[in-house]
Amino acid sequence: MKPLVAIVGRPNVGKSTLFNRLARRRIALVEDIPGVTRDRHYWDVEYEDRELTIIDTGGFVPGEKDSLLQQVREQAQLAVEECDVIVFVTDARAGLTAADQEVATYLRQSGKPVVVAANKLDSESQSVQAHAAEFFKLGLGDVFPISAEHGLGVGTMMETVVGKLPPLTPEELEARKKAREREEAEEEWGAQEGEEGEEQEAPAEPEEERPIRVAIIGRPNVGKSTLVNALLKEKRVVASEIPGTTRDPIDSELTYKKRQVILTDTAGIRRKKTIAHRVEQFSVVAALKAMERSDVAVLLMDATEPAVDQDAKLAGIAEEKGRALVIVVNKWDLISEDKRKQEIFREDLKHALKFVGYAPIVFTSALTGSKVEKVLELAVELADQFRYRAPTPQLNRLLSHIEESHPAPIVGRGPLRVYYMAQVGTAPPTFAITTNRPDAVPDMYKRYITNQLRKTFDLRVPLRLLFRERPGKAKREARKRPKKQAGKH
Repeated sequence: MKPLVAIVGRPNVGKSTLFNRLARRRIALVEDIPGVTRDRHYWDVEYEDRELTIIDTGGFVPGEKDSLLQQVREQAQLAVEECDVIVFVTDARAGLTAADQEVATYLRQSGKPVVVAANKLDSESQSVQAHAAEFFKLGLGDVFPISAEHGLGVGTMMETVVGKLPPLTPEELEARKKAREREEAEEEWGAQEGEEGEEQEAPAEPEEERPIRVAIIGRPNVGKSTLVNALLKEKRVVASEIPGTTRDPIDSELTYKKRQVILTDTAGIRRKKTIAHRVEQFSVVAALKAMERSDVAVLLMDATEPAVDQDAKLAGIAEEKGRALVIVVNKWDLISEDKRKQEIFREDLKHALKFVGYAPIVFTSALTGSKVEKVLELAVELADQFRYRAPTPQLNRLLSHIEESHPAPIVGRGPLRVYYMAQVGTAPPTFAITTNRPDAVPDMYKRYITNQLRKTFDLRVPLRLLFRERPGKAKREARKRPKKQAGKH
């Protein structure tokens, strides 16, 4: 496991800006207002040939009575407890505050190595250094004047952070040695290729099974964070009855039946006209991007509110982006254990969302843990279907059966004929069908072929059909022309 570096401090001192600077990309939402970050956010980086994981945390407010802010503080405390080194970020422009001193007292009690970052100092003048010197009063040792926004002083600070990490274990030293040997082999291969001027086969790399990415999406306050915590069996993200608690998409890893799964908790997605704040706009965009990166989207609904327009819109986006979809009706413990009621609800839901009628539906209670594991079971099953590849001979036997049992309709000037089918892509499964009139295939017939594919291969994921003209059309037309011209003479 890589060593952990936690970035902590009171609200609005630039922790997420520093996190993004170290990650070399904009991962965490940044806005010039307190309390934007709430959950722990992890990212792997490499610095001075040392791999480590940085943790962004919410604003640390000691002694806060508000339940939501208490949970944010708990997430920061968990990061402090599990990390190897702490970067304590302060606002040097605002100067040393009572809140900074309270946080410093807690950090001293943790017994962890601490580096103090006096942030928001955008020059290297002597007056700036004087601002930073004030933070030596905290009694935490090293203080570094930095500008997380512009990168000033961050490199020097990180050299000290790396120096405070635990020494490399024998296993890590061996892994590093092998990595160097692999790099040298690749460089040697590249040099040989350049000398000989011919393409050579690159050294083989061990294949690793890619993790399954699952995005939890839905309207605000339907229980997405509670579901993530239930699946992980730990309090990984802040869950509250206050709508809009989650802002950043938060990735969490788990293993389910020997399969690696990355769960992404996302912000609640409301209709555009009801979004009031810029932070929420950024959160919604980040949530939709997280869904696009996923293999499976888990659409969470509130059992106390039947499917609403926004649920249908989110299901439509998942279908449009070609993501596998699991529909989860949460808070079922508040309704009834009556199976008949469940079946009625299921039928109503299928009618309201008939354009994703292939998607499985599961009834859960994230709060009690009822049937939450079924969500993982379905997600893994659909992820495999999402990358399924059908044998071409079986596809063409199916196409022959379709022609015999349900012949293609006559469209306009003549019959529609289908000749051949092959799978040309996965994620989602995509099939190309050769026909004499690709632009004239009716939607009804497309739906029929899609349903037959689902039935034959037991697929409950989006499918894509491409209709193509038979190759050699120009030659066939050319052969016809002389006959027509001869007929005129």
